[in-house]
Amino acid sequence: MSGVRPGTRHYTVVCSSCETRYEDDGLLLDCSRRHEPAFLRTEYDGSGTRSGESHGLFRHASLLPVVRVFPETPGPVVHPAERLGRRIGLDRLWIAFNGYWPERGAQLPTCTFKDLEAYTVLGRLPADPPVLVIPSAGNTAAAFAWAATCHQVPCLLVVPAPAMERMRFPAPLAPHVRIVVLDGTATYSDAIAAADLISALPGHHAEGGARNVGRRDGLGTVMLAAADALGGLPETYVQAVGSGTGAIGCHEAARRLRSDGNALPRLLMCQNAPFAPLHEAWRSAGPAPAEREHEPLARELTNRRPPFTVRGGVRDVLTESHGDVLCTDNLAALDAMALFEEVEGIDIEPGAGVALAALAQAARDGRVRRDELVLLNVTGGGRARQARDLALIPAQPWLRVPWPGRDTGPRAVAELVAERSAGLATASEAAR
Repeated sequence: MSGVRPGTRHYTVVCSSCETRYEDDGLLLDCSRRHEPAFLRTEYDGSGTRSGESHGLFRHASLLPVVRVFPETPGPVVHPAERLGRRIGLDRLWIAFNGYWPERGAQLPTCTFKDLEAYTVLGRLPADPPVLVIPSAGNTAAAFAWAATCHQVPCLLVVPAPAMERMRFPAPLAPHVRIVVLDGTATYSDAIAAADLISALPGHHAEGGARNVGRRDGLGTVMLAAADALGGLPETYVQAVGSGTGAIGCHEAARRLRSDGNALPRLLMCQNAPFAPLHEAWRSAGPAPAEREHEPLARELTNRRPPFTVRGGVRDVLTESHGDVLCTDNLAALDAMALFEEVEGIDIEPGAGVALAALAQAARDGRVRRDELVLLNVTGGGRARQARDLALIPAQPWLRVPWPGRDTGPRAVAELVAERSAGLATASEAAR
């Protein structure tokens, strides 16, 4: 770790509802006052965090809530995509590529934009942090596991069994990075429920997801990098979403960058039918059917509890940006993934395929003008290319739990984690 001295913070944390201002301790997630659910947000003082970086994630450290930076951490790569744009009927399409694509200079270690949030959250932490507890469908867990291994931060990751496909790294994970795998029929939403209870254990702390200003501002660097490349803000921003955290972060970043009177980018959030909770909520069509959570191609988008009504959350940023939530199916997403690889020459993740498919349909339907300046966030790509280029080692779980069902599962998992943690603590004490 390097950079500014821990404890020196160049920003204030502000409640989106009551405007109460807080001096951040690196772990704060919620306003202490009683009112409607509301996100905290960051306000930067202009003095900045001087990282000395000329590129990568921490090039934007003055607009990140960090007290330390990690040199040489890669960032998004933004470039025009004329050929791809022509194929889907757009003349001014730009791509923010988040993944592994050496020829383009893209080197995110776990191949998705979740690396951006992981390093920012770790850079926000106090000097002696508790164990961060993080639920994930796979991509977030991979990003935090590798970042925490590289920089000696304790974390506990709770994932459904299919997420282990994403947990492959250039070296073994550090012992202080622990993966709890929920076997059987457990979903991402079940991992979230179990992590909520584990976070209450002594010495543990919820990372916070969308409530963590580090996560939103880290993901918002996609918009900062785009503004650098474009010389301004795009007219429309397109991204596949589960919780909507990345799109909210990009909207907040655009607010900081825009000149007085200029329009904010219109947010087009994209979800994967048949399980699309934000799409249903935005159209007031009722809740998405929980039994269909296993069916989308892009499992990382299946968050059953997205922050839709919270102040500063999805509904607010869609309304402020005059945005919309689009939806597409698995077949269209697969076709879009194939199109991107054909035209651009690199594989992309299912979530990115969902976004491209939804954008292509919106262009065909006239919801996006042909001459509109569009930024498409390719939230993950290059995983197949990385596997060819690098020797990757599968991660080993710290604990595997047969999932007993939604009623008793979360508490059973938390109790097993508590028992095993206590046993390790006792063994460590005896060894001294």
